[in-house]
Amino acid sequence: MAAKPSSLLIFQPRLNLRLKPFIFSSSSLAFSIILRIPFPKASFFGNRKFHSSLSAVSSAQSTGDGGNGGGRSGALSPTLVTEELQKIDVNPPKGTRDFPPEDMRLRNWLFNNFREVSRVYGFEEVDFPVLESEALFIRKAGEEIRDQLYCFEDRGNRRVALRPELTPSLARLVIQKGKSLSLPLKWFAIGQCWRYERMTRGRRREHYQWNMDIIGVPEVTAEAELLSSIVAFFKRIGLTAADVGFKVSSRKVLQEVLKCYGIPENMFGKVCIIIDKIEKIPLDEMKKELKVVGVSEDAIEEMLQVLSVKSLTKLEEILGGGGEAMSDLKQLFSLAEKFGYSDWIQFDASIVRGLAYYTGIVFEGFDRGGKLRAICGGGRYDRLLSTFGGDDLPACGFGFGDAVIVELLKEKKLLPELNVEVENIVCALDPDLQGAASRVATILRGKGQTVDLVLENKPLKWVFKRATRINAQRLILVGSSEWQRGMVGVKDLSSGEQREVKLDELN
Repeated sequence: MAAKPSSLLIFQPRLNLRLKPFIFSSSSLAFSIILRIPFPKASFFGNRKFHSSLSAVSSAQSTGDGGNGGGRSGALSPTLVTEELQKIDVNPPKGTRDFPPEDMRLRNWLFNNFREVSRVYGFEEVDFPVLESEALFIRKAGEEIRDQLYCFEDRGNRRVALRPELTPSLARLVIQKGKSLSLPLKWFAIGQCWRYERMTRGRRREHYQWNMDIIGVPEVTAEAELLSSIVAFFKRIGLTAADVGFKVSSRKVLQEVLKCYGIPENMFGKVCIIIDKIEKIPLDEMKKELKVVGVSEDAIEEMLQVLSVKSLTKLEEILGGGGEAMSDLKQLFSLAEKFGYSDWIQFDASIVRGLAYYTGIVFEGFDRGGKLRAICGGGRYDRLLSTFGGDDLPACGFGFGDAVIVELLKEKKLLPELNVEVENIVCALDPDLQGAASRVATILRGKGQTVDLVLENKPLKWVFKRATRINAQRLILVGSSEWQRGMVGVKDLSSGEQREVKLDELN
């Protein structure tokens, strides 16, 4: 028996002389003919005549007599009626996404940055069920989110919903844990959320959201810490204060205005939801909605005047300097200077946030180009726990979606190039050595290295192309003569250096 060639020979120019093309003979082509047997129009696999037809086909193929004891072999009788199958829609449901490998690499990169910022700020990761009780998300009548829920009744006759956000689930978990928790809590989560809403650029019906929350700290230092963490994230991914910023206000500003006009506190949430639409609907339409909920014309005009204010100095002229709203805002802007991000934030009284549970400082991240919707948003929600029957705790947090930030990075041409990278590609030069190649792959994987094992008997030209596509660092070839000596061929694909390495010295 002729000796098999050394694996190192494949690295030489004479490689092409050793690779023989596949030759197809006329006899091999005969086997490429496929016998197509159409399905009958009757229901699939549930029709006795259909089973009989298949039996007849089987009998004809095995006996060569057509299944009827005579006639020409291969003749099929009776003729089957065909029906074309309708192709399934291969697109994901409207508003949702697939994540093929290239998109998954980007998602992992983004999530890793979320996690790393959370880690360096001392936050611990938590998660919650995607499916929650519907009641968890229905807090106050008229809230926009009621009409955006993906909700249904399960087989146990329970009303459930896919979570549209993460904060209510966080509140539920805090109540569940009760006094066993040691405050303050600094928790973060990255979870999939669902909202049935009109889709625009950066807005989908499913998205992933990064949340950071601080429970148990009543001081504005908590909001300042959260804003600092988002700034740190922006810097990590290459954005500057010239690209993005934060609009900051306090719901207490609006509360002080409404108190002057005798607007009851139970109407405050409804008013905030309407005010949150200030950049989304015409001003006259917003005024009509405010009148419908019982706000007087004088109060509306006063609110609009206050909501147009863009500086703390001007706000202080209107409200005076003794209220909680001014005190909180002044402290926050002072802390921002100490943290070093004062050029990232600006006061904007029109920011109130649409969710009913916010009680104090609120903020939104925005792109300074004005092309995209809010990048992120959050604020203080000191009275959320009592909404679910728990004891209230001071709390604040933010939500940061994955869709808008990716659009912004595309706009700024800051998306990273994330190619697949594999340390080793391992190939057997002979089908009989596939087991040996598997052993080599197992050894390297046991040492924590990534290995793409060639699972089929492929020509070397194909192997080199695959190595290029997956950005492999090394090609390891298992040849007969080397394997008999306990060695393998190793080629460094960046330098071109090639050598033989003992199996027990392979690193």
